[in-house]
Amino acid sequence: MDKLQWISNKIVSRTELVRRVNGWKATGKTIVFTNGCFDILHHGHLDLLARAAGKGNILVLGLNTDASVKRLKGPARPVTGEQDRAFQVASLLAVDAVCLFDEDTPAALIEAIGPDVLVKGGDYTIDKIVGADYVLNHGGRVEVIPFVDGYSTTSIIERIRTL
Repeated sequence: MDKLQWISNKIVSRTELVRRVNGWKATGKTIVFTNGCFDILHHGHLDLLARAAGKGNILVLGLNTDASVKRLKGPARPVTGEQDRAFQVASLLAVDAVCLFDEDTPAALIEAIGPDVLVKGGDYTIDKIVGADYVLNHGGRVEVIPFVDGYSTTSIIERIRTL
């Protein structure tokens, strides 16, 4: 399989993701889940994904669709379309599967796959992480990865506007 096909095979529907996760679980793999918009991929995103991948064997990334990002971040976002964002994060060795979700939160996706570990960045606290209760109530754990100061998509956009 060539590398482009390898990347494309990581971008899956919710139904296919559930099938893959069930297979990974059957072989004893620890499933880690994180989510976000990942608009204008930057150092903070990459740090989060690398650290999240280290919390288990398989890293699943839930990616907000363009419509979902617009509802959450406003009409000027995302800067990068969902297919390009999915391709970018699927290109990373740390990421094993990418699944787009159109809801405002990943709650339904989290419940569909039942990850062993739920990870979010340090701008969250466990009580504010969507799906934390579900994961904890099903024997999993929730991890908050320290935020990398100075890196955010919003700050990058603002810096570009001032150039």
